[in-house]
Amino acid sequence: MITIHHLGVSQSDRVVWLMEELDLAYELKWYGRGDDFLAPDEFRALHPMGTAPIITDGDLVMAESTAIVEYVSQRYGGGTLSVGVDDAAYPHYLFWMQFNNNFQSILFMKMAFQAGGGDINEPNQITRVLKRREDGLYICLEQRLGASDYLAADRFTCADIMMMFNLTSLEMLGARPIGDALPNTRDYVARISARPAYQKAMAIAGPTANPP
Repeated sequence: MITIHHLGVSQSDRVVWLMEELDLAYELKWYGRGDDFLAPDEFRALHPMGTAPIITDGDLVMAESTAIVEYVSQRYGGGTLSVGVDDAAYPHYLFWMQFNNNFQSILFMKMAFQAGGGDINEPNQITRVLKRREDGLYICLEQRLGASDYLAADRFTCADIMMMFNLTSLEMLGARPIGDALPNTRDYVARISARPAYQKAMAIAGPTANPP
């Protein structure tokens, strides 16, 4: 059985959500964050990366949520939430599975710039580049969701699981809110949030959930 090593308020809730979508059995092991909001030593000892999520499956210890989600989908879910290479939507699937990490990269660059004393609202070469790249992400997302109810295909896939953390929980760290300025994205978040498996997973391991 897969064990999900869950760090509170982290991307590991994606894996819980996937398991609920696929109706797969799993064990959930919680790890609380310290006063510094960092993972405890016990969690960091699981894998050299020390970042959430981490799963164990027998002797396998795997990190990186994109890899974990695709591994579980293909090995235990029959690929039902993936897109096969012969499917016309396969290029879209590859793109959107990787696209999600851009949101965190931009946010962390902004946080680092501000931590170094920079003013994110002061126009200069750095802030202009950051804003242009951030705007491009949301324009791309908004356009895609104006043409399709889902990101990678005409159905719900792992790419949608990968995206939602960035449009919901990441706001807690300072990411751009999803509101009326992004109507397609706003409606997408509402639509995906209504899925029973999503609601169950967030109750179990979402940002406001508590250890059992």
